[in-house]
Amino acid sequence: MLRITFLGTGGTLPTINRNPSAIFVNREGDMMLFDCGEGTQQQMMRAKTGMKISSIFITHFHADHFLGIPGLIQTMSFNGRTEPMDIYGPVRTEQMVKFMKELGYYKPGFEINAYELEDGDIVDKGEYSVKAVATEHGVPSLGYVLEEKSRAGRFNREKAIDLGVPVGNLFSKLQKGEAVTVNGRTIKPSQVMGQGRPGRKVVYSGDTRPCGSIERESACADLLIHDGTFAGELRDWALETKHSTTAEAAQLAKKANVRQLILTHFSSRYSENTEPLLLDAKDIFENVRLAEELMEIEIQLRDK
Repeated sequence: MLRITFLGTGGTLPTINRNPSAIFVNREGDMMLFDCGEGTQQQMMRAKTGMKISSIFITHFHADHFLGIPGLIQTMSFNGRTEPMDIYGPVRTEQMVKFMKELGYYKPGFEINAYELEDGDIVDKGEYSVKAVATEHGVPSLGYVLEEKSRAGRFNREKAIDLGVPVGNLFSKLQKGEAVTVNGRTIKPSQVMGQGRPGRKVVYSGDTRPCGSIERESACADLLIHDGTFAGELRDWALETKHSTTAEAAQLAKKANVRQLILTHFSSRYSENTEPLLLDAKDIFENVRLAEELMEIEIQLRDK
């Protein structure tokens, strides 16, 4: 399972319909947040995601991307959390986490670890990893690539039997990549296993101008979640504020050959009508959606 829930999809200013940035990811029971704007914990309650998150990945330290953390920490502590939590982000993450832990007169009842990442740093989570990617937002900022490790190919049971391998534990050894010996004959995994299959890949740009680093890392991604703050008529303002138009994000998705694009971080200008945002993107990249509050999607495994 790789399930993504959009907890906050608004831009710098919240609206009555959109919270500041926050994305909840559940990867086979390992739960994490990407950004944590104001009100995130309430959105988690509404979405019924639970609060047993292991990690928070912050893209940058503009207020709408991290102000939800202090309240979330205190709520988890009140609820009796004892497991440690990791917070990752760009330069100054350690300083900011220190401030957040000391805010007010309440001390968290669990350990909070802060890690500062640079472009190319990889957080190894075993079966998957999260890679930091430098972005262009006028302040130290990162995007993130969540990518699962490749999976073994499919086991050809009939071929194994034809080669004389008896049904049983030798099947399991072959599937684990171990050669087996049957009647003095060595059977290699390559003889009974299909081609390796890719893991899933999700890219989150955070706030940024379209940039080569995100385009490269998004190559053939299952999902790209990209800054889509403005429609095309405000491209000059996007340049000024270091954000992207939806058309620019769609062009990047097309170049990177991603399977699906979801746009987020919409300016409050579009609180009454988001149609211009979607139309600009659809003209360039067909498989595109606008993120909605509490929208949930699952990324499916594929063989190729």
